[in-house]
Amino acid sequence: MDGPTAGGRVLVIGRSPQVILDAADILRSKGFQADATNQFDEVLTAYDTTGLDVVVFGGMVPADTKQYLRDEIAKGNDQVTFVQGLAGIAGLIAAQVEGATSTGRADGVTYDAENRTVQLTVREPVRVVVEAWWGTSFTPPEPKSTSRRVVDANFEAGEYTFELPAEVPAVASFVTVAVGPAVHAFTVGAMPDAVRRLVPTGAQPPALPPVRAVATHH
Repeated sequence: MDGPTAGGRVLVIGRSPQVILDAADILRSKGFQADATNQFDEVLTAYDTTGLDVVVFGGMVPADTKQYLRDEIAKGNDQVTFVQGLAGIAGLIAAQVEGATSTGRADGVTYDAENRTVQLTVREPVRVVVEAWWGTSFTPPEPKSTSRRVVDANFEAGEYTFELPAEVPAVASFVTVAVGPAVHAFTVGAMPDAVRRLVPTGAQPPALPPVRAVATHH
């Protein structure tokens, strides 16, 4: 299996300064060229979007802004991959990017929501890492989170089932499954309605507190 594209260019567009900065740091530690910005109006002028491999959108990017940026970036870059971040969790965002860029294949990876289990078919010896992520505080502008590594071991060919620990809550929770370089991300528990209602729209004034400006250029 092949790994992620070394040196792939990633731009993380979100609202929470520390989350997007941490996500970019994690991605750089994994060999990506990653930047982060919460200056939505400046994306097209401040960055060379023609050379981007992945653009990540955070959940607090307004839908109309996100669609506009997608359309404009795609006009000059038909190779770019757009990723919708599942939550304001830096490690989870980085894992989603790895999943979007890996050339490795992992067949038979599923999540059974009813039983809270990851089901996996391994076709050849490989390292498997299963990690759970969940939010612990949703106070804007800096949500807090934690994670737990459920599995980290080498497995022979076969079928396996891994149960999520009871401590993983039923809301704002996620699981990532890395089979070699191939990464899959699943939602365990959806974000609370109270958080989803905070997403700004063009038809309403912003309900979120102001944040410090972030726009890195590595």
